[in-house]
Amino acid sequence: MGEDTHEQTHGIGRRALFVTGAAAALTLGRVSFAAADGQRQETRTVHGTLPAGSPDFVYVPVEVPAGVREIKVSYTYDKPSVPAGTPGNALDIGLFDERGTELGGRGFRGWSGGARTEFFVRADDATPGYVPGPVREGTWYVALGPYTVAPQGLTYELTVTLTYGEPGETPRPVYPPSRAKGRGRAWYRGDCHLHSWYSDGRRTPAEIAALARAAGLDFINSSDHNTHSSHPHWADQAGDDLLIMLGEEVTTRNGHVLALGTEPGTFVDWRYRARDNRWARFARDIRRAGGLVVPAHPHATCVGCGWKFGFAEADAVEVWNGPYTPDDEVTLADWDNQLVASVRHGRAWLPAMGNSDAHRDPDTVGMPQTVVLADDLTREAIQDGIRAGRSYVAESRNVTLSFTAAGGRGQQAGIGERLAVAADTPVTVRLEVSGAPRCTVRFVTDQGVLFTSDPLPVSGAGTVEWRTTPAYAAYVRAELRHEAALGPVPGALAAFTNPVFLGAT
Repeated sequence: MGEDTHEQTHGIGRRALFVTGAAAALTLGRVSFAAADGQRQETRTVHGTLPAGSPDFVYVPVEVPAGVREIKVSYTYDKPSVPAGTPGNALDIGLFDERGTELGGRGFRGWSGGARTEFFVRADDATPGYVPGPVREGTWYVALGPYTVAPQGLTYELTVTLTYGEPGETPRPVYPPSRAKGRGRAWYRGDCHLHSWYSDGRRTPAEIAALARAAGLDFINSSDHNTHSSHPHWADQAGDDLLIMLGEEVTTRNGHVLALGTEPGTFVDWRYRARDNRWARFARDIRRAGGLVVPAHPHATCVGCGWKFGFAEADAVEVWNGPYTPDDEVTLADWDNQLVASVRHGRAWLPAMGNSDAHRDPDTVGMPQTVVLADDLTREAIQDGIRAGRSYVAESRNVTLSFTAAGGRGQQAGIGERLAVAADTPVTVRLEVSGAPRCTVRFVTDQGVLFTSDPLPVSGAGTVEWRTTPAYAAYVRAELRHEAALGPVPGALAAFTNPVFLGAT
């Protein structure tokens, strides 16, 4: 019973380069292990340097012999000083098994991005972010993702330890139910962008569920970065009062997208860029797995966060992400431009959502939250409501809205619906509000802001009406804004609605 260690240095030559789609991936020299031969553990340490301009993904093949109980990986890398405005080194990490690294993720065994410096995988357990299962004989791959590389290059050290012995038993996954008790057709509050310690969050599923209940939420959606490993860990947090849907934040180098409410155990690959023409395939995969495609924070300014794939495959878009900032104001304006284009060309429109993107304290779960009119508190009913745009976004449980348009012979339409009346028909738009003290109401149309109210009373309750015609406004949506401006933002949002459309189609 002992431990064997070995070190080697990686040379990065052009001959090691291969291409997947338009995105290059680098495969380095193999890390080899002998058979157990009486050893309890064997360790190999490799060193290498990735130059600036490295491919998005670098794979280190690891030859795993028979009889391995556990594979453990740790890594470090240098973080040299860089000039102001220049990205420094950031290196993500993950693991693929003997089934390979092909797109689609058949061999996927986990991803921790830059959130952890070590992880393990064995049959009966795995580090959060990784998938338990047998450690089978064959070539495994440690996946390195040089997110950003300093001008000096990125020097890393990678240590792989194999532990030999009898494997444990892989637990059978149990998932949360797709239905909660509900109130029949009603407005349900949810937060569909949440991160746990199964990616780069710091909260457990139990902590997130408790915060969701405290925020008055009826449903949530798990959305850890680039891994589905949390899916079996939500079942005991669901209940009659809380529907827990399962998903992933697909975190590419050209933007992030929520796979919202997929079938349990669904993994969605993220290893492509917009120029690779791969996105439509994976959007279809999300929908085939019963999920919605929702680009997240499309105008965020962090590296790789801006959405560059277009919206042709989207079911909805996350317009408000976390505390309201100028990024959200840009996204709101861009979404409104898309609404204008949809009515001009007579094509389908893209509903808006809002989510917290909460990771850790002091991030507030349920700030903001999407309030959905659904037939029941089930995964399918909530998704139907989001897809149809029967929803509004509120900063907290305190804010409640009722938004309708009425005209003609007693006809009425609500959020996400159409009031099909003649172009010259007088229409009354009515917004009832509670929980928004001193907020101002704005009615926004395809012509812009056409009505602004006086501030609501300190009680936060009030009713605001405005009269128009379909000829003057093809749609109307409502915004509630706080009095104080936030830099370039004209008063942070307290709530906003999806539109009510006016006139014949």
